[in-house]
Amino acid sequence: MLRPERMSKVSVTGSRGVMPAVIETVHELSLVHLSDYDGSWEGFDNGNPMAGADRASEKLVTVRALESTLELSADEAESGSIDEGWEDRLESVRTRVNELDDRRGEITDELRQINEKIDRIAPFAELGIDLDLLSGYETVDVLVGEGPLEEVEAAVAASDDIRAFETFTGGDIVAVVAAPTEDADENPIDDALVGVEFTRYEVPDTEQSPEDYVDELESRKRDLESRLDEIDAELAEIKDEEAEFLLRVEEELTIEVQQAEAPLQFATTERAFVAEGWIPTDEYDRLVAALNDAVGDSVEIEELERADYDRHGAHSHTEDVQKGTPAGADEEDDSAAEADDQRQKAVTDGGSAVTMGDEPPTIQDNPGPAKPFELLVQAVNRPKYSELDPTIFLFLTFPLFFGFMIGDVGYGIMYVAIGAYMATQFDSKGVTSLGGVAIWAGLFTILFGFVYGEIFGLHILGEVVWHDLLNVELLPLNKGLEPAAADFALGWMVVSVLAGIVHLNIGYILDFYENLSHGVKDALFHSGSWILMINGIWIWIFSAQAEGSKPDFLFTTFASDGPFPIGFTGFPMWSLFTFPEAIPLLGGFPLTAPLLVFLIGFVMLGVSEPVELVESLDVVVNVFSYTRMGAVLLAKAGMAFVVNLLFFGAYEDPDGEFHFLRNHEPSYVAEHYGEGADVVFGGLMHSGTAALLGGLVILVLGHIVVLVLGVTSAGLQAVRLEYVEFFNKFYEGGGENYEPFGTDRN
Repeated sequence: MLRPERMSKVSVTGSRGVMPAVIETVHELSLVHLSDYDGSWEGFDNGNPMAGADRASEKLVTVRALESTLELSADEAESGSIDEGWEDRLESVRTRVNELDDRRGEITDELRQINEKIDRIAPFAELGIDLDLLSGYETVDVLVGEGPLEEVEAAVAASDDIRAFETFTGGDIVAVVAAPTEDADENPIDDALVGVEFTRYEVPDTEQSPEDYVDELESRKRDLESRLDEIDAELAEIKDEEAEFLLRVEEELTIEVQQAEAPLQFATTERAFVAEGWIPTDEYDRLVAALNDAVGDSVEIEELERADYDRHGAHSHTEDVQKGTPAGADEEDDSAAEADDQRQKAVTDGGSAVTMGDEPPTIQDNPGPAKPFELLVQAVNRPKYSELDPTIFLFLTFPLFFGFMIGDVGYGIMYVAIGAYMATQFDSKGVTSLGGVAIWAGLFTILFGFVYGEIFGLHILGEVVWHDLLNVELLPLNKGLEPAAADFALGWMVVSVLAGIVHLNIGYILDFYENLSHGVKDALFHSGSWILMINGIWIWIFSAQAEGSKPDFLFTTFASDGPFPIGFTGFPMWSLFTFPEAIPLLGGFPLTAPLLVFLIGFVMLGVSEPVELVESLDVVVNVFSYTRMGAVLLAKAGMAFVVNLLFFGAYEDPDGEFHFLRNHEPSYVAEHYGEGADVVFGGLMHSGTAALLGGLVILVLGHIVVLVLGVTSAGLQAVRLEYVEFFNKFYEGGGENYEPFGTDRN
């Protein structure tokens, strides 16, 4: 549907004594999107959490911490209930898990320290010198590190603070032993190596050899890893035993906390409460019936309003509904007044329950096939309740654009298969929605693949389906890569422009429809001006006026001898009059009907929105953006052609058409055509066994690359046209998600 699901604002008023029962009933229904009371009513305050809220919140934090430690997921529990004494069991689990987690943390820290020590000792093992020989001297200075030996020796030799030195090396490690002069500073070697790229290593404090020290550390490391495995095994055992229990407790506590904190959104006095929220209009009677069953006549239930769809403010026009319980019932006026009086008694101190002025949330209401495309709309912004939902238009045009750009039966089948896997094998709503989008995109890719007669870039379908089976001459349509079919390449650009004109017209018409709520005049001047301008200028572009200065392909693409032979060679001039020669700049210029239409739209826009006149050229620029579809079509076709060319090889016949060497050797070309054809490339499949195997790899990987790039190019370009060019004409977004008070039990 073009509109979100119809929403009603409801109010529930009652005494504080029945509030817990009301909250529990509304929570179980999971229908009401609660409104937040802002404290603006005289005599009313926001409610306080119910008794036990703090305790439940603390328990919930504990349970979720345990789930995080044990790495639990919701699919590890089956349906069931929790037994009495669950709090003692929870405390026991918490104690066991925390003790094990603390021990695991201590062991992990020690393991990290040991690994650091092993890393530090590795350079000394390369030297092969006992560690006790590298420290503890009073008359010499010792430094161990990594750096260029020649530069180190040169720097130390040049130092005035060192009278003698010796170096020892092992691998990239250098040990320098130096005897300082009597007046040298404390660290003469460090001073000498300033300016040399040298990494210093601290000498471990041990008398063992590096090898023995490493062996001792490795032994300790193995012991700690063993203990860590034991702890992980104990935690895994607890997880197996307690997973279902913890997940069930979390669900129950989540519900308890939600219900206990619900009064924070209510308006309350010492004796009464008022709760408001939004509910799908069709569900109102079910809400009334459930509350009547739960608390009888102890509450007053009202449908306050049914929100209108005026894009300029949902509350500016709302449908009047009958007050009282239930809404819409054909009650007598005195019954409605009595219900209203009862409610006003509960709403003391002059409060009014029609002042929680929030906008209705949005429930996108689209048919099943279009549902996956709601994700693409939400990626930009969820539609406001008061505006059109563009999902259905995205559903109708995005796969069409995508299929047009890829147009290959083989790739289309792959997209459908990938989409079906995503839609059926994942629990994530986002992934399954993308899977649905991929399925539709793949189906249209298959459809256009038949139109182009291509399967993985080969023209087999064109020969078999259209020519051999159906004897159709006009199909398949060429993508325009061959010299003989160059007109098609320009023709697809023209087709892309026409698609843009139609697509943008739909956007402007939708904007016109939306603006009708402010009157026909507002719609005509604000939206109708754009419709006149885009159609006026593009009819003029395709008209015979100034034909000599326009590209020829505008008039030959659809000519009888053109790539799409429907006999169209341009619109006539439809000249209205010619400006007199005395008029500067326009003298002798014929004013045609399309230009007049454009000028009328331009003037109307200037009257209604003068600032937008600077954007009037968008009616041309935005349409040109759609030529990217033709460009991607040619690019993807070219990539598939290159992949097949490398493997099969190809030749160009005397008519300029390309043919892959699927069934012939390269020598066939010279034998069959003589010098009238050229072999473009001989093909790896005809170049020996090794080349054949390498060619198969190129063939498979190449088509996979084209398949992936089809998403990143055709997919993104189609989305861009929807978001930037189409949505900007009528769509704002920014709606609030419908989040009913309740919990989906797992």
